[in-house]
Amino acid sequence: MKYQREISLKNGSTCVIRNGAEQDAEAVLANFIETHRQSDFLTTYPEEITLTLEQEREYLRKKADSEREIELVAEVDGTIVGTAGIDQMGRAEKLRHRASFGISIDRAWWGVGLGRALVQACVECARKAGYIQVELDVVAANERALALYRKAGFVEYGRNPLGFRSRACGLQEIVLMRLEL
Repeated sequence: MKYQREISLKNGSTCVIRNGAEQDAEAVLANFIETHRQSDFLTTYPEEITLTLEQEREYLRKKADSEREIELVAEVDGTIVGTAGIDQMGRAEKLRHRASFGISIDRAWWGVGLGRALVQACVECARKAGYIQVELDVVAANERALALYRKAGFVEYGRNPLGFRSRACGLQEIVLMRLEL
């Protein structure tokens, strides 16, 4: 699936949202590690990210060739400042209608409309791929993300009070959300 859009952010910057490509692997991996260093709301700690550069290249190549999954990068002035993507929940017939969504944005680019743009891009791609539901998990204390997802039309369908075990604050509740397409 192919995707590319140019958007204007609230801070006046121009951002290109496009498919991640093999040549982006080093920058995508660096951004992924940095965003996981900046926030306690993401699934892993930076030192747990063990992907090699070659594995990241292969991951981006597979996503670029896929008709049902995508990994998008947000690029400003040649720098990747965020990523987002959709993955199919499973290959079994009973699961093929569901996609999972994930996003990470460099903290310096929070609050300028990039999250909204990446969510919209992924929802558009999910529709194009034929999914009828997009799902995500979000830490309950992450009020900014909850507001973003609700504004995009996601609804809560459950909670896991023992979802994450944070080094900084102990157990974190996870909110399960979904969007019908």
